[in-house]
This record gives sequence, C-alpha cells and structure tokens, in this order.
Amino acid sequence: MTATRDGSPRGVAAARAPGRYGVSADADAAADRRLKAVGAVLGTLLVAFVAWSGFSYVSGQDVSGEMIKFKVVSDRAVDVHLEVRKEPGVHGVCTVRALDVAKGEVGRKDVRFTDTDGRVDRVTTVRTTKRATAAELIGCTPAGDR
Repeated sequence: MTATRDGSPRGVAAARAPGRYGVSADADAAADRRLKAVGAVLGTLLVAFVAWSGFSYVSGQDVSGEMIKFKVVSDRAVDVHLEVRKEPGVHGVCTVRALDVAKGEVGRKDVRFTDTDGRVDRVTTVRTTKRATAAELIGCTPAGDR
C-alpha cells in the first residue's frame, strides 16, 4: 500500500480536522434559522408599515372627488360634472383645469363645496382662453373652514 501526501494510506478515508474544511452542518442550519427569523421579522415590519401607510392615507382624506364627464360648450367654456365625497359638514375645494389639443392649460377653476351633505354632484363651468379639448380634475382638499 502506498501513502498519500499527508501520510495516510491510500484507500483509507482520512479523518477531517474540525473547522478545517468550512462550517459544519449544524452551524449551517443555525445560520439558516437565524436568517429565516430575521427575514420573517423584516417582512412583518414591511407589511405593517404598508398597512399603516394605506390606512392613514385613506382615513386622512376628508374630501375626495371624481370627474364624471365634461362637455365643451363653446370656444370659451367647458362644463365639468363633479362628484365629491366628504364628511358631512366639511367644506372642500376641488381644482379643475381645461386643456387644449396640445395638452396646454387654457382654463382653471377652484370649485368650493360648502354643502352639508356627504356626497355632492355639481356641474360647473370652466372659462377658457381658447377652445378646450379636455378637462381634468387636479384634486380635492378640505377648505379648512368647517
């Protein structure tokens, strides 16, 4: 029988020195468990943050609006139909703008809602500097004077 470089006989499995050939299977398993625990905690924190952000955004909206339709009535005016949802008694302002064919702004109007109802439908006229081809609801906010 011939010997190998390390002096062990050929054909006989040499015993490995602990720690010489990397991490043991037990240490690998412990690291995997630790990594899974950290991932679970971070994932839970992320889900909680997203839920909190969404809830605070939705609950913080006192006034929300939607443009139902618009109609160009002349070269100098556009009628815009708005539906606004708000808490009863809250006053709000919605900003609407009219756009020309090149998407340039040709008219803008702040529409105040002082109705005490929670849902308001209103058609308002936006005056324009030239013929509009589209209308857009920019947004709605509480007016601040309850």
